[in-house]
Amino acid sequence: MEKVRTFTPEQNEVMEVILNMTDAFHKKDLKSVLASYEPNAVIVFDPEKPSSGIDAISEGFKGFFAVNPKFEYSGHEVFLNGSLAMHFAPWIMTGKTPDGNEIKQSGLSVVVLRKQVNGKWLMVFDNPFGQHLLDQR
Repeated sequence: MEKVRTFTPEQNEVMEVILNMTDAFHKKDLKSVLASYEPNAVIVFDPEKPSSGIDAISEGFKGFFAVNPKFEYSGHEVFLNGSLAMHFAPWIMTGKTPDGNEIKQSGLSVVVLRKQVNGKWLMVFDNPFGQHLLDQR
């Protein structure tokens, strides 16, 4: 169950980007997913393997779409510093591989966003494997 927090209006703007991207992700709407990121964003689709560039990022999302993923968050934190924001959220993802096997993963999403000159927030770094180093202990 997702914990409910009260955010400032600017924190809510950041949350809107995260939740809209997640909704587009569930719908496999690649165009809307990509619109949530700066053109030179870095996304970690596998621990310790950052991706950048539109082709690599598009392929990474298409790979996730193949398992019909459903993300659920158990809470959110948003911290602001001028034109930068950090979003943290524990998540659980369920899905099904093309051959029918159920999958379930969990992690800690760590996202850095930047406020654009037009006032819109976009993701710059997206690492859904923020717990990876802790898992190595």
